[in-house]
Amino acid sequence: MVAGGAARTAFVTSPVVSSLLPVVLLIGIGYVAGRAGWIRSEATRDLSNLVFMVLTPALLFRTMSTVHVEQLDFKPVAMYFVAAALLFAAILLWQGITRRSAVLALAATFSNTVMIGVPLVGLAYGQAGLVMLFTLISVHALVLLTLATVVLELAVAREAAATRGDQHMMLTVLGAVRNGIIHPVPLPIILGLLFAQTGLTLTPLLDKPLLLLSNAFGPIALLLVGVTLTHVRVGQHLRGAIGLALIKNLAFPALVAGLSWSLGLSGLSLSVMIVAASMPIGANVFLFSQRYQVAQELVTASVAVSTALALLTVSLVMGLLGAV
Repeated sequence: MVAGGAARTAFVTSPVVSSLLPVVLLIGIGYVAGRAGWIRSEATRDLSNLVFMVLTPALLFRTMSTVHVEQLDFKPVAMYFVAAALLFAAILLWQGITRRSAVLALAATFSNTVMIGVPLVGLAYGQAGLVMLFTLISVHALVLLTLATVVLELAVAREAAATRGDQHMMLTVLGAVRNGIIHPVPLPIILGLLFAQTGLTLTPLLDKPLLLLSNAFGPIALLLVGVTLTHVRVGQHLRGAIGLALIKNLAFPALVAGLSWSLGLSGLSLSVMIVAASMPIGANVFLFSQRYQVAQELVTASVAVSTALALLTVSLVMGLLGAV
């Protein structure tokens, strides 16, 4: 009886479970709210726009406003993004440069590094692990969201050009790049990074509201995932959601590990990168699918399935790392 109680306590207090359960509960609360009609389907789009246009820029600008590039060690992070770029490109080559393929490629490579990654790595690897994770987080959104934005804008521009019969590809590419930078995601990242290099700090008058908006991002985004699940026939997308979740939760970290080990990399920093790659799909992907109105049901189902599977897959990844 004592042994059973100790086992249950160990399970509940394990880094993986204690980090993932709050995310699962927030999605579940959103689902209940949607089913009860507390958040109507007409309001979901407005809430999604609020998160994308207000909360996300606040979070990204505030995060990047304290990043001093010269203090970061990018060597362990480099292989993470090499693996992400290869996987992203492979999906684009497989399905073509379309809005759908760009969103799915983002889903396969964009991890929930903050809400799940920070508490998990802190509990499992301590302060040294967090320093490495924060280095990744400082450029995670900058690299992956900017890449996805440019590809999505290029796909949108190509669709528009095809409709108009416009054959000026260079203008299409330049327009996509411009729209990819002057955008609610890359622009606050770039502005925040530039601000940090000035050596200035945000005054409390500005920092406090930005902090409040930033803190609201994660819970509201996850609640929205739950609300949207009430309108999604998950059964119709379950196979695709499981496939995408397995690519994100297992194939991506395996690629990071394989590339890194082939170059002789090892140690705590690499372990943190592999664990970060094994995190479930981040809520930003859901917002991108909403914003560009593509693969919305599949992405919503994939975020939920990826988060649920992470209880097993993240434990598996961390167990294998411990055995190496």
